[in-house]
Amino acid sequence: MTPQETYDELMKRINEIMVLASCEGVLGWDHQVNLPPAGAAFRAKQSSLLAGMVHERFVDPKIGELLSAIEGSDLVKDADSVEAATVRELRHDYDKETKLPKELVVEFEKTTLMAHNEWAEARAKNDFKKFLPWLEKILDLSRQKAEAYGYEGEPYNALLDNYEPGATVDEVADVFEKLRVDLVVLLDKIKNAPNKPDVSIVERGYNVEKQKVFGELVAAAMGYDFNGGRLDVATHPFTTGLGPGDTRITTRYNPHRLNDALFGTIHEAGHALYEMGLDKEKYYGTVLAESASLGIHESQSRMWENMVGRSKSFWRYFFPILKGMFRDSLNGVTFDDFYAAVNNVAPSYIRVEADEVTYNLHILLRFEIERALIKGDIKAADAAAEWNSRFKKYFSIDVDSDSNGCLQDVHWSSGLFGYFPTYCLGNIYAAQFFAKAKQDIPDLDKKFESGDFLTLREWLRVNVHQEGKRYRANDLCKKITGVGLSHKPMMDYMNKKFGEIYGF
Repeated sequence: MTPQETYDELMKRINEIMVLASCEGVLGWDHQVNLPPAGAAFRAKQSSLLAGMVHERFVDPKIGELLSAIEGSDLVKDADSVEAATVRELRHDYDKETKLPKELVVEFEKTTLMAHNEWAEARAKNDFKKFLPWLEKILDLSRQKAEAYGYEGEPYNALLDNYEPGATVDEVADVFEKLRVDLVVLLDKIKNAPNKPDVSIVERGYNVEKQKVFGELVAAAMGYDFNGGRLDVATHPFTTGLGPGDTRITTRYNPHRLNDALFGTIHEAGHALYEMGLDKEKYYGTVLAESASLGIHESQSRMWENMVGRSKSFWRYFFPILKGMFRDSLNGVTFDDFYAAVNNVAPSYIRVEADEVTYNLHILLRFEIERALIKGDIKAADAAAEWNSRFKKYFSIDVDSDSNGCLQDVHWSSGLFGYFPTYCLGNIYAAQFFAKAKQDIPDLDKKFESGDFLTLREWLRVNVHQEGKRYRANDLCKKITGVGLSHKPMMDYMNKKFGEIYGF
């Protein structure tokens, strides 16, 4: 076969594998949205069977033969071509996946699906000990995966690479340490500032049905296509791109707190816009139908949630609409008071409800703990106590329950060790991209004030979305902004914004 024919055969096989994986994705979505608790055990069998089938097909030696036949050919001479980048990423994934025994893949899938329900119940009952046996098993399986992959330095590198290809623990820790230093200074300024937002404004009665309507209105204005997606409720909000024309988001509602569902919906819609901006119809199976990394994915959601959704220009347009829908709750509330309230900075227990400044500390805490858990420096049985101790150090408040502590996130029950750092990386990339967007679109704030959010979506589609995974995260950042990962634009943005709100 010619290199092109070989590539076409490879793509045919990869497409079939991805379709099969998408079936597993549908079961995963249903598991978190619709599945009755009694069906969890059988769902674990269903999903683990599919996971094993996907793994078996992907590690087929024929895939390796096809990759080897293409590598070094003229077809992939241009390193930035779709074909070359696709072969590069498939080789990366194939080499890792072939190191995993099928039995480990199946056991991991089965265990994490069962653990999800145990986590949800433990969280509801505020009982870490109930979840502990599952955490111990998942940690053991995660370490087995890391050892099977192989790594330089520490085992966490092998797991981080699954979500942020090419990144290393040392590189991430170095950026995070610089960020931590500057965050401490900013938080100290906020703590001692003369202005104090009235956060009670967003903690009044907010009808859930009206919240849903408003959230859908905002998502649609952002460009979320409800013809190709849906909005549902889940214990832990998430987005899933199941394939061409099917990108779903979830949120959760609090009748006494506006921020939770509103910014959760905006956040997940930001993820969804990335998925919808990938050309899955034409390039399914290639790098142009895949996100660059979870850090880049998170940059899209956090940009929309904070830099757009919590901006003054966003609320110039949406506050009159919101006030009309919630007349009683917002009676007498001025624009400036509302804007300050949705941007209030204060230590809090729950990561997904945290303000955009302290949110990063939540991630730094999780990064340190799970890194130590994987290394074995912290035992699973001590995870809750270690969490509470570090939380007190970072936030100066005592954790009052396991549900507000180490049980609040779904990630460990899902075996997603190595995932948490991508949230903070996403914040950093978001600030870099947003600064460049405002440079390229000088009147962007005026567009927001008039209800035009599609201009930003199109800028993101051209600069971020359509590139897919052609470039690794840091290379994509350099291509768009001219420099690699830097926390400076984020600190510049936050110092300016919160300096104006808090008066320092």
